Amino acid sequence: MSYGDPNNPYGPPQQQGYGYPQGQQPGYGYPAAPPVQQPGFGYPAAPAVMPGGVKAARVFLYILGGCQAIGGVVMMVASSWFAKRISDVMSSDSSVSSSDADKAASIGAGVMIGFGVIVLAFAFWAVFTAVKFSTGRGGARVSAIVYASLVTLFSVLSLLGANIFALISLVLGILIIVFCANKGGSYWFNRPSY
Repeated sequence: MSYGDPNNPYGPPQQQGYGYPQGQQPGYGYPAAPPVQQPGFGYPAAPAVMPGGVKAARVFLYILGGCQAIGGVVMMVASSWFAKRISDVMSSDSSVSSSDADKAASIGAGVMIGFGVIVLAFAFWAVFTAVKFSTGRGGARVSAIVYASLVTLFSVLSLLGANIFALISLVLGILIIVFCANKGGSYWFNRPSY
């Protein structure tokens, strides 16, 4: 037999414990809430979510690393064309012997390959740092800031040489520094590990 709405606190009294397990007393017709579990008291904490600025810095590192990888490979492949150009220019001058022209071409090709390897190393640095963002600690943050500082420096030097495309890497380098050094970056890289 029912006396109306059991959830109405102003209605007629209900039978005590009716519809509830033994020992559980309803409050205003609703069962009691489960106890709140605090992290650090034997319960695991909720997983931290990477802030948007840190995600953007990670994407920028991937972009810069990919572009540098392409540039390094192009430099290494173009070294033979560069050596041929040096040889042609040197051989057109009558005062230079053919052996000296070949030697200069070999040195030029070696320099281009060396620069290509350096650019590929920078690309690996950027991609490896971006990969470490999800599990990395302060070391990944410092690595990203140092890398972005070097990219910014070389971009400014390249802009002084009238390379307008260096403006893109300059902006990305500055944004990486800002996103890793701000409050969100500090939160992400200094989070407790469980």
